Amino acid sequence: MKLLKDILYKAGLLEVTGSTNVAISSITFDSRTVLKDCLFIAVRGEKADGHHYIEDVVSKGAVAIVCEEFPETLSEKVAYVKVKDSHAALGVIAANFYSNPSSHLKLVGVTGTNGKTTSVTLLYQLFRAMGYKVGLLSTVRNMINNEEIQATHTTPDAINLNRLLAQMVDAGCTYCFMEVSSHAIVQHRISGLQFTGAVFTNITHDHLDYHKTFEDYIAAKKGFFDQLDSGSFALINRDDVNGKVMVQNTKADRKFYSMKSMADYKCKVLENQFSGLLLNMDGTEMWSKLIGTFNAYNLLAVYGTAMLLKQDKLHILTTLSSMNPVEGRFEYIRTDNGITGIVDYAHTPDALLNVLKTIKDIRTGNEKVITVVGCGGDRDGAKRPVMTRIACENSDKVVLTSDNPRSEDPLVILEQMREGVETLHFKKMLSIVDRKEAIRTACSLAQPGDIILLAGKGHEKYQEIKGVKLPFDDMDILKENLKQITQ
Repeated sequence: MKLLKDILYKAGLLEVTGSTNVAISSITFDSRTVLKDCLFIAVRGEKADGHHYIEDVVSKGAVAIVCEEFPETLSEKVAYVKVKDSHAALGVIAANFYSNPSSHLKLVGVTGTNGKTTSVTLLYQLFRAMGYKVGLLSTVRNMINNEEIQATHTTPDAINLNRLLAQMVDAGCTYCFMEVSSHAIVQHRISGLQFTGAVFTNITHDHLDYHKTFEDYIAAKKGFFDQLDSGSFALINRDDVNGKVMVQNTKADRKFYSMKSMADYKCKVLENQFSGLLLNMDGTEMWSKLIGTFNAYNLLAVYGTAMLLKQDKLHILTTLSSMNPVEGRFEYIRTDNGITGIVDYAHTPDALLNVLKTIKDIRTGNEKVITVVGCGGDRDGAKRPVMTRIACENSDKVVLTSDNPRSEDPLVILEQMREGVETLHFKKMLSIVDRKEAIRTACSLAQPGDIILLAGKGHEKYQEIKGVKLPFDDMDILKENLKQITQ
């Protein structure tokens, strides 16, 4: 139990009615989870407005309400607190309620369109391998040391986020590495957190269904760095055209990494093959099991972060060399007759192009590249024909199929994807709405030595159709079909 006045510290109060000297047992912004002696924060969401449920939560036992507008009727038994922005207040209140756990950790956030999951996962694995107790918050999984907690969002809501951070502190963690999505920044899910450092990977076309314009998307990412204080660091990919924009107004110590120009941390690819990468990392050669130039950037970002966290260079590079690829990120298998199957989470145009370019760099020239690709429903529709054009331009055969259609008609999504097929590429393209059948077809088309890429779903173990998540694993289905054609 904490006093209301203590958890309202720095929450941006405009007006208060009732006593703030009241004990609070829990906090929530979901009216369905209100308990006795609870504080309810009324936030305006995309589908519902918490202000409409204030009377209901009071009847359930809430003793305090944080809102942007007072209700018409006020209960004498309840404290009402008016704030300018409930979303921003929620983050600060959550941090206060859980005793500001981020201040007891070295918390590093990674943001960007591509590379977030790989970077934070490698950082988690690296620091664990170097003997530290570490937390991880990612799209794939949340970890408290070796305990796994199901991940439902790239960045959890502010209450769950601070609860997880508090559990990490209780478990003795000294570091936490987390993905920071553009949605989380705009929705103030990270308000109230104290970051030791922030990393920017890159920014390309994505999430315009939410942010509407690319400028708004850039501004969302930049907002993360604007919030940093002078005691933190900002590590930026100098090779991204928008890298410098991210730190125009930051108070943090600015550091840069690059493979093309002068920077604080440099890397050069010496060899790139299916067995891994040979890199020159800041003047020292290292081998990595990861594949592709895009992973060289991820490794460089991880190396730079570890150096900024005062770790030993040789220890970092030696430990990184033993790291395995992240699940669903250029994860590959090879049959006895030389067919290579690759599963990758690439679901943006830039990510798909990076994976196909990596395959092009590695292939000898005689293999066919067969790409299976879909686009998610209820997401940015503008990238659908772009994804198809990239797949067709960089593959010998393309099978368009479903990804997670969600509430949309998968046939409509496929029709929009087909708009990206130029006339000269029509003969190389197939359209199969059933993803399992599409994978089976791709495998049947493959000859010894060929390369099959399944793009879009990566680590996911489901396919979401009309609100239902059905079991579906690209890698399992790929293995099953490759086994059948090689028997």
